[in-house]
Parts: sequence; structure tokens; C-alpha cells
Amino acid sequence: MQLGIIGLGRMGGNIARRLARGGHQCIVFDRDPAAARGLTDKGISGAEALPAIVRQLSKPRAIWLMLPAGEVTEKTIDELAGLLEAGDVIIDGGNAFYKDDIRRAKALKAKGVHYIDCGTSGGVWGLERGYCLMIGGDKEAVDRLEPIFKTLAPGEGDIAKTPARGGDPRAAQGYLHCGPAGAGHFVKMIHNGIEYGLMQAYAEGFNILRGAENLPDGERFQFDVADIAELWRRGSVVGSWLLDLTAMALAEDPKLDQYAGNVADSGEGRWTVNAAVEAAVPAHVLTAALYARFRSREQDSFADKLLSAMRKKFGGHVETKR
Repeated sequence: MQLGIIGLGRMGGNIARRLARGGHQCIVFDRDPAAARGLTDKGISGAEALPAIVRQLSKPRAIWLMLPAGEVTEKTIDELAGLLEAGDVIIDGGNAFYKDDIRRAKALKAKGVHYIDCGTSGGVWGLERGYCLMIGGDKEAVDRLEPIFKTLAPGEGDIAKTPARGGDPRAAQGYLHCGPAGAGHFVKMIHNGIEYGLMQAYAEGFNILRGAENLPDGERFQFDVADIAELWRRGSVVGSWLLDLTAMALAEDPKLDQYAGNVADSGEGRWTVNAAVEAAVPAHVLTAALYARFRSREQDSFADKLLSAMRKKFGGHVETKR
């Protein structure tokens, strides 16, 4: 298939590369010309502006946005709305707020343009591992672009099938049409809220292991936390990809000296907590994990450094300065 891609940062560029590997034709644009040049030398076509990317795409067009949530995404969608025609599709693959998706889809529908919100997980590893895709939008547009989603998704791989599972077979491939506009980013929002909680649990646990050297005489232990992380990767019930990345970070820098422990939040954790309040659903762990990130910006610890290390490993996130 043919796809326009706008935004070639940590994930957008690799999305284009993975699609090109899968035989799709990508036409890309980024406000930084160097980002586009890094792809066009690999046989991917570049465009110098939004009108150019629209002209180079065949009808019905499909354009994937991989931009930060907020003003830049709003302005880009507004400009595209004036350039696209009925039957064309805009896909927002960034971390947008689901209520914004519902509003955008309604506005674009009046012009005959489809809107798909696609929560995208995979970080800087997605080129090789594939991306977990949580998709919202009308069925017609989602079904038409299924070859794109299937190529980006990881596939079943070597993960064992869930016994007695029915349901949508696409979920086992790593992509799922979750519902109408907003549903994809709602699922991704909760995904990231859970991510906060899991990361906080690992961070606190390893911090306790490291603090065991401060126990009373006769009860002290000096653990090699890098070894324990590696141990738990094998056969433990707490094994996960986040633990794999934690073990990697500790092997490279056991004391995490390269990190200050100033842990940012992308907004998804806040949206998750707000959604829990609106739905009157208790979310003790996820809320505490979000507040722990706020606290890290005032006083850091080994646990905070480990959170920063995990964020850098899976998403390429660089610590912000205090």
C-alpha cells in the first residue's frame, strides 16, 4: 500500500523503514530536512511540505501522523483537513488524548475524511520487534488499511497461544480494532498508566534490594542488583520486557551514575488517573506511580534513576533538567 508519514522522530522514521521493508510505498515529511534525508537514501520518497505529500499520494490517500500530542498535531490536522478530500484517511499514531480524537473524527467526518486513532507501543525497538497497535475509528477505514497495520505489528512470533482463547484473531498478531474514534488511544492511555505502575514496582523493589546494606548488624546483605535482574529474567513470575530492559541498563551502569533520577511523565499517566476519577474506578497503584514521578523532580533516589533508565531503554527518552 501507499502511506504518507509526517513526523520522523524516534518512532516515525522506524515506522517508515518497517513498512518499506514490507513492500509498502512511503512518502515522508518532517520539518527537519535531515530526518527525511536519512530515509530517502533508503528508497523512501520525501516531500518538502504538506501540500506536496498530499499531491504525491494516490486517492484515496492515507497519512500517518507521528507527532507530539497537543498544538503541533492540532495544527497539522487542521492543515491536512483543507488539503484532503472525501474518502481520504488521517491516522494519528502519537499519544493523543482520546477526547481530542472524538472531536477530530466528528469534524473530519463532515468533510468526508476518515480519522483513525492508533495507539502505538514499541518505542525505539519497533523496527525489529514490531509495534503493538491499538486502533480506533470506523470499520471501513480500518479494514482498508489492514495491510499497513499487519506489517507494523509483530505477529504471533514465538509467544505461546492462550489456551481456549476465542475473540478477534488480530489481537494475537499484535494489532486490534478496539472500537470507534477515541477507543484506540483510550486503550493506549490505560496501557501507559499500567506501564507507570509496573515500572514503579520494579524501581521500588530494586531500591529495597540495594538498601539491604543499611539493615542492622547481622542482617545486612550486599546484593548485585544486576545479577538479580538477570536471574529474574529466567523462569520468574515477574519476568517481562521491562525487566529485560532493566537488566540491560544495570549491566551497562550498575550504579546508574549517568542518570539524575528526574522522571518525566508524557501525560498518559495523568489522563489515566483522570479517567479513573471520571469513571469512579479506584486506581491506587497507578495514581501513586504518577505522584512518585512528580516527587522525583524534587528529590531523587536509586529507584528514580532506574525509572529513568527504563524510559531511556524502551523509548529513547532523555531526562529533563531540573
